[in-house]
Amino acid sequence: MTDNPLRILVIGAHPDDAELHVGGIMALYRRQGHSVRIISVTDGAAGHHVLPPDELRQVRALELARSAAVIGAEQLCLGFPDGALTTSIETRLAIIRAIRAFAPDLLITHRTNDYHPDHRTVGQLIQDASYMVKVPLVAPDVPALRKDPVVMFMADFFTRPNPFRADVVVDVTDMQDDIVRMVDNHVSQVYEWIPYVDGYAAEVPPADNTEGRRAWLRGWLARRPRALAKRHRDGLIARYGERGNHTEYAEALEESEYATRLTATMRERLFGQL
Repeated sequence: MTDNPLRILVIGAHPDDAELHVGGIMALYRRQGHSVRIISVTDGAAGHHVLPPDELRQVRALELARSAAVIGAEQLCLGFPDGALTTSIETRLAIIRAIRAFAPDLLITHRTNDYHPDHRTVGQLIQDASYMVKVPLVAPDVPALRKDPVVMFMADFFTRPNPFRADVVVDVTDMQDDIVRMVDNHVSQVYEWIPYVDGYAAEVPPADNTEGRRAWLRGWLARRPRALAKRHRDGLIARYGERGNHTEYAEALEESEYATRLTATMRERLFGQL
């Protein structure tokens, strides 16, 4: 446990985005006694092939709550329509209020180039809010922050217009059990919708085969952090020394230029214990 707890805010477009991108980092922060809040900007009610939106909205809210509870994180859904998110003044003000209400030291979110329009929109909303969180006359019902947080983007593998740059790489090998336990709660996504839309639903064990499903999920989840560890091996070695040569699973973050900058002092404060 730490004597100086940090406040970590992860803002994703959908109820499962935080866990899938930075589940290990969140689990590491919680293990050390830091506060973590997960925010889903949309209600996730568009992402299914069987469940109707009204039912899916409730299912996904419950899945988010159960997943966050695995590591003792707070969770909140802003409730904007899934698949229809825009960079409106309404959504910007909601983001500003949500950031101010938690007053994070570190905010983690999507980059602005991504396959999903909701992901891109959330990244843009965070950029648009990064300065405004300090402006008292904008959303005056929630007190302005005196300082904006460090903002970091979650890793992706897209290359246009700009490839992801790993400014921080974290060894999450020991966090795989926690990640699986979290993501296992997102049943409607990882066992149903994503396999359906990506064309491999036949590979997923049936619902009554709990252990088989979790074993399949562990293998499915391993692909991304394993690929990140290989791609950013130099960063792991620079950070961890010899340990970095053998790190199997990693998560990575890119600094946003639109918020408080990641100085050497700030880097040590935010990531020195990870």
